[in-house]
Amino acid sequence: MADAESLGGNSTTGSTSEKAARGTTTIADGVVATIAGIAVRETDGVYSVGRGASKAVGAVTGRMPGSSGAGRVVKVEVGEKETAVDVDVAVEYGVPIHELADRIRSNVTDAVQSMTGLKVVEININVFDVHIPGDDDNDDEGRSRQSTSRVR
Repeated sequence: MADAESLGGNSTTGSTSEKAARGTTTIADGVVATIAGIAVRETDGVYSVGRGASKAVGAVTGRMPGSSGAGRVVKVEVGEKETAVDVDVAVEYGVPIHELADRIRSNVTDAVQSMTGLKVVEININVFDVHIPGDDDNDDEGRSRQSTSRVR
């Protein structure tokens, strides 16, 4: 978790060199992961975020009221002032992956830093798949129906 101390004004002693702490703000790891996950999903060229079981869990929890599944498939390490992000993505076919990675890093950095004040020091992107249009699960069903009809 990140703790950010909010400083401001003068202390009650009247000294101008001392500032009084007005309290602390704690940001949970899950909050940073959610912000980063949404930023990744909003990047053009990203087909999906996460894989396997973590992707399924994220999709299910994302449909529950009051829950955001975006952070479930993004791993973060949060310190007092800095954070690092790890994410697995599938990309759209034809999108230059190196350019997409730069856009993901920019979007995540902007979102996390503006919302939390934490410095994003590292974003590791693992591209695990390329989505080819027309190669969806629905096409597999059509192929199996077609092969079944030949076997009659």
